[in-house]
Amino acid sequence: MLVLACVVHFVLGGSVGLSVDEAHYALYATHLALSYFDHPPLVGWAQWPLVALDAPAAVLRLVPEALWLGTVLWVHRIAVRLQLLTKDAAAAERAGFWTVLVLALAPLLHVLGIGLLPDTLLMFFTAALVWWTLDLMQPDALRRTDLWVVLGVLLGLAGLSKYTAIFVALALGLCLLLAHGPRVLASGRLWMAVVIALVVVSPVAIWNAQNQWISFAYQAKHGAGGSWQALEVVKFLVIQVVAFGPLLLWGWAQPFAAPMRSLRWFFVLPFGVLAVLAGGGTSLPHWTAPAWIALAPFAGVALAQAVQQVQRNVVLALAWLQGVLGVAVLGMMVSGGVPFVTGTAGSGNATDPSNPFADVHGWDAAGNRARELAAQNNLKSVAVQNWTLASRFAWYARPLPIHVLEDRFDQFDLWAGDLPQGGDTLLVDWSQLAYEVPLAPQGFADCTLLEAQEVRRFGVAIATFTFHACHRWSGNPRPLLRKRP
Repeated sequence: MLVLACVVHFVLGGSVGLSVDEAHYALYATHLALSYFDHPPLVGWAQWPLVALDAPAAVLRLVPEALWLGTVLWVHRIAVRLQLLTKDAAAAERAGFWTVLVLALAPLLHVLGIGLLPDTLLMFFTAALVWWTLDLMQPDALRRTDLWVVLGVLLGLAGLSKYTAIFVALALGLCLLLAHGPRVLASGRLWMAVVIALVVVSPVAIWNAQNQWISFAYQAKHGAGGSWQALEVVKFLVIQVVAFGPLLLWGWAQPFAAPMRSLRWFFVLPFGVLAVLAGGGTSLPHWTAPAWIALAPFAGVALAQAVQQVQRNVVLALAWLQGVLGVAVLGMMVSGGVPFVTGTAGSGNATDPSNPFADVHGWDAAGNRARELAAQNNLKSVAVQNWTLASRFAWYARPLPIHVLEDRFDQFDLWAGDLPQGGDTLLVDWSQLAYEVPLAPQGFADCTLLEAQEVRRFGVAIATFTFHACHRWSGNPRPLLRKRP
């Protein structure tokens, strides 16, 4: 089953271009730093050797594939260990099998196994920390220095992966308190582990101190979100069940003794916080992936028993349903939505996209063409009107600098800065997030259409890139979404 999943990941990874987030984090590796505006640095550091060798996208994707495989194998062993703790050795391998199956049937986890995101890293370190917590909860753990040294390193690496690792650390602390009581707080080994973790994660603090703490300010503002609405939480929960599958919910179906039961805090804390934040519109579906990873061993144990009892048909039906859904989603990613999602000749915008599966096709060719047109028209940069368009062009059109023509501060301002007033550039637009050509007084003095490049999959147009030579920027950005015809 794992071999089949890896083959599917490899085929899909070689068939589609980098997503917006993948390209953004790959750019981290071309601008090595102690940290970055929106995330800690490990997601860039991890792929730096391959990026330095100018490896193609299919090779870059071997990094998330290795992390996905390592995560699943580690969670498999956790499930076996949990089942063995219930003194039912005969069911241990069944529990491990169902744990692997339930992860293989979670559609969104495959996306994180193909593209390297901070969540891919945090999934791996969450699995490692759950395993390590099982060791640390043993009666003799307070006397074992080696366990606490490794704990400090794992916590530090998790912190270098994503800021939400703080919830993993809090869950771990709760488990240790429940296992050992307040005396764990008097352990010198615990505080040694804390110091090690802080040393490992210190590049993030150093970079922020050098840059007016902009990451922490951004994350605090981002977490606050907008006005809170209960309906948004409900929508978030429904999306979670679809994205990860109802089989993982079996993680609550099995009673466990107190030491093992407390491990479910690794799910409850991050998932609960992110669900609340969803009410303000600030949670994305894949952010909960590490939490589901922590719940998966419990689901595996429960499902292994459920299929031996009256719930067998329900479980098998849900497994088939999740499998079909996963295959359908991955298939449409390869085809660009063809033939099921074609939209209107590849046109759309932020409020009414015609084809979300078009997002991973055509950017490599558009980036190469942008580089050629810029050279032919003596233009020294590329400009886009939305930050989500910037990363793919910054990656595929490199080394041309990318300017984002909107009034917001992000990582691209640190890398390339604003387009200077009076400056000339190659303006690129994408039909799935289409903007009006910005002309004075909120734009350029003049823009000339150079070319339109259509993206086709299986003979169907799914998007169009347009390239304009624009001159004498006003320095007064006010991007306007194009109205659909």
